[in-house]
Amino acid sequence: MTKNIIIDERLENYISDNTYSLHPIQKEIIEYNKTLGDLKRMQVSVTQAYFFQLIIKLNNIKKILEIGTFTGYSALSMGLSLPIDGTVTCLDIDKEKSKKAEYYFRKANLENKIKIIIAPAIESMNELIKQKKIFDLIFIDADKENYKNYFNLSLELLNENGLMIIDNVLWKGAVSNSDNNEKLTKVIREFNLYVRKDDRVEKTILPLGDGVTVCRKL
Repeated sequence: MTKNIIIDERLENYISDNTYSLHPIQKEIIEYNKTLGDLKRMQVSVTQAYFFQLIIKLNNIKKILEIGTFTGYSALSMGLSLPIDGTVTCLDIDKEKSKKAEYYFRKANLENKIKIIIAPAIESMNELIKQKKIFDLIFIDADKENYKNYFNLSLELLNENGLMIIDNVLWKGAVSNSDNNEKLTKVIREFNLYVRKDDRVEKTILPLGDGVTVCRKL
């Protein structure tokens, strides 16, 4: 088996410096998140954000649902890649972080494209289903214990051939260590197996950031 290169922070920075041209507000969010201590890990990587932007453009995506927004880096990154009539609907329960995200959306002139619903995500998703809302892309990056619930509800909200992207599925590599039975490691390992067996989607795991599963609804 071909051995994959290990992407450390230095190599991540090299890739960023030689690939991406970040929007000024993306840079501002990254710098702000650095002041949050360990919480900065909740931000998706620059590589992931750029991957999302390419996915959006390649698939002509217009309607996005994000579950878990933090300070807005991923939502803003996706919003920047949308066409004029594109929208991002964000679900989060943290009022303080959501307020910060909305501040950045306004600075980037994206307040008309990106909206945050502050409520438990499962509650919000069920309401969106009742409203018969349909999305082209759903990004899941919230509490891991509810990943299976988010996955199943997302399938009701995705259009045919719609895409679902789930973050943190490699959990810093811990999922492959059979001796690691830490609670969240087990939760994610079981979720990955659940998705693997689900014939409603075509899927693959990519080693971007902390690992992302990309699914296409069949």
